[in-house]
Amino acid sequence: MQRDELADFLRRRREAIRPAEVGLADGRRRRTAGLRREEVAMLAGMSVDYVVRLEQGRSSQPSTQLLGALARALRLSDDERDHLFHLAGHQPPPADGTARLARAGLLRMLDLLGDTPALVLSDLGETLAQNRGAVLLSGDQVGIEGDRRYHAYRWFTDPVARAVHPSEDEERHSRVIVADLRAVAGRRHGDPTIARLVARLNAESETFRRLWAEHEVGVRRFDRKTFVNSRVGPLLMHCETLVTPDLGQFLLVLTPADDDTRERFDLLRVVGLQEFAAGV
Repeated sequence: MQRDELADFLRRRREAIRPAEVGLADGRRRRTAGLRREEVAMLAGMSVDYVVRLEQGRSSQPSTQLLGALARALRLSDDERDHLFHLAGHQPPPADGTARLARAGLLRMLDLLGDTPALVLSDLGETLAQNRGAVLLSGDQVGIEGDRRYHAYRWFTDPVARAVHPSEDEERHSRVIVADLRAVAGRRHGDPTIARLVARLNAESETFRRLWAEHEVGVRRFDRKTFVNSRVGPLLMHCETLVTPDLGQFLLVLTPADDDTRERFDLLRVVGLQEFAAGV
């Protein structure tokens, strides 16, 4: 671990990023160039004291999870993220596979979308980042461990995951999910992660086993989904997918499909604010 180099790199990246790039107000009394340490701590989900110790070269070796959180908070590029891992004495996440971090460009787009629900997902359906609007729609999905981090696994093995959508839509959603996973499996032929995921789903879900055997293939680009919400009622959302050139990650943007949904989602944002203010 190169403590002094790590401290200097983190300090300079913090000072180089503008608050507006991460969705924060500049403020008139801002004396610090770039972000404040407490803002980095908030964005990364760690203590201010630990950020201070990192920047002063006094910290213990950060874990790969903490490095990933810092990379997201500081909107590091892929090269900068890899450099961060090397300075901390870790191997960077592989260019492909499951140990992924959301790309900096997609995170910037996520910030620019404001209150519009959006998520950054891997090609296997792992949520790498999501904004508050997406959390209000379907819950916090970042940081889930094991096979449950993959949307397909949760969908076919956990009734709670399916309860987000009306029961009459289950068959259609199931077919779309399986067809998309087929396309990924073909594109990443021989990937042991996909082989293991498919094997587990075949063993644990009769529905998945039936649909997988039909060999339907399709890449999700646009969809329209109804989200079930106990507080404001059904929300019909357009789902638009923006894919990176290598098809490894994509940005999923959800917008209200009709006026009723727009009004209900506006209400949901207010209800969510009240809950966050109350510490729920």
